[in-house]
Amino acid sequence: MTTASASPLTAPAAEPIPGLPADFRWGVATSSYQIEGATAEDGRTPSIWDTFCRVPGAVVGGENGDTACDHYHRMPQDVELIASLGVDTYRFSLAWPRIQPGGRGTGNPRGIAFYDRLVDELLEHGITPWVTLYHWDLPQELEDAGGWPARDTALRFADYAEIAHEALGDRVRHWTTLNEPWCSAVLGYEQGVHAPGRRDVGDAMRAVHHLLLGHGLAAQRLRAARHAPEELGITLNLGTATPASDSEADRAAARRADGMGTRLYLDPLVHGRYPQDVLEDLSARGAALPVEDGDLEVISTPLDVLGVNFYSGHVFSGTTEDGSPTGEDGLPVTRVVPRGRPRTAMDWEIVPECLTELLVRLERDYGLPMVITENGAAFDDTVAGDGAVHDADRTAYLADHIRAVAAARAAGADVRGYFAWSLMDNFEWAYGYAKRFGLVHVDYATQRRTVKDSGLWYRDTIRLTRQAAEG
Repeated sequence: MTTASASPLTAPAAEPIPGLPADFRWGVATSSYQIEGATAEDGRTPSIWDTFCRVPGAVVGGENGDTACDHYHRMPQDVELIASLGVDTYRFSLAWPRIQPGGRGTGNPRGIAFYDRLVDELLEHGITPWVTLYHWDLPQELEDAGGWPARDTALRFADYAEIAHEALGDRVRHWTTLNEPWCSAVLGYEQGVHAPGRRDVGDAMRAVHHLLLGHGLAAQRLRAARHAPEELGITLNLGTATPASDSEADRAAARRADGMGTRLYLDPLVHGRYPQDVLEDLSARGAALPVEDGDLEVISTPLDVLGVNFYSGHVFSGTTEDGSPTGEDGLPVTRVVPRGRPRTAMDWEIVPECLTELLVRLERDYGLPMVITENGAAFDDTVAGDGAVHDADRTAYLADHIRAVAAARAAGADVRGYFAWSLMDNFEWAYGYAKRFGLVHVDYATQRRTVKDSGLWYRDTIRLTRQAAEG
């Protein structure tokens, strides 16, 4: 396998991307715990990530988000940085324990004031704020009361969403309820590699349902309270599931992977039902979804936009490496088979053609307007002697994936925007500060920001593409 790093590649030159219209959205994205810092200031209470970072061995180097990129104190300068990249949209998340400490009760005026200032600063720079309500920082008090496996957490989320919307809805027109519920449920409650670190498949599947229920309840509250036309959506991390061969076992493995990664979320959100084959697969594992009367009607509250986070696509085999169709647990095998393609520093294969395939499939099966709310790559960046960061790998990655979006549009997919992940290097969850995704390099010791070559390429590509589209 080839693992990409600081590469001898020559970065592609900035040029117009054919097929992207003048009203195509261009953005950058971040999340609250990854950049804000100030975890104990102005009334913010701990989140599950504050707690998880204190668990020995949970995070590389024992690192945490206490300071992160110090965005809480450097926000005006960071907005100027965003504006310098030529984007028209900034996707960011609100910290639930900053808006509503403890996850219950009234809003926290000091915490809300930060986001008031951020929204105003963005609008003054001509940048559209795109708010995500939940990017994994559940108030620790709610985890102590049961977390997402508990139905009450969905109700608490709807209350929080209403508080946030009341504070910002007079200016914010784009709302995302959840970011990547698969990660919250599976990585947090089944695999235990993300906060809160539980390892129980039953808890994970209860969390899936209550995350989706929380989405639907919040969506209903926001729709009822909107001040003006708004765009309401959810963001899912999605990929492709390709069978390694045409064998029955490999096709079944790809079906299972697609079911657990894509259809388990999109079928109830769009079609108002969970896929029957996935329910049967879960039953075989001793797990179930705690559906009550009326839940699916709430979950399928109509969406205006689907946020798509894409990083890779996978090939699946239905046998172990020694050919067995069942694993040690006696269940059918679903095994990822490497393609042999170059990889990012996260060890994810680089397959931009899978993004085109995914978007065309989503258009066919679900028919929602889409925005790429995250796409990007971690590489082992180095700072040159002149202080610049010549990240040709990342530039090539962005160029290939944006062209993949244009190809999907040409094939009929209704994709309306692309947000690069991420604005700047930040706290990368269980990897600590070891992985860098940013268009902007952050020196964590000094908090100095430096726009990388990829950021300059992105700026110029946006400008040239707009000019070409406008004729």
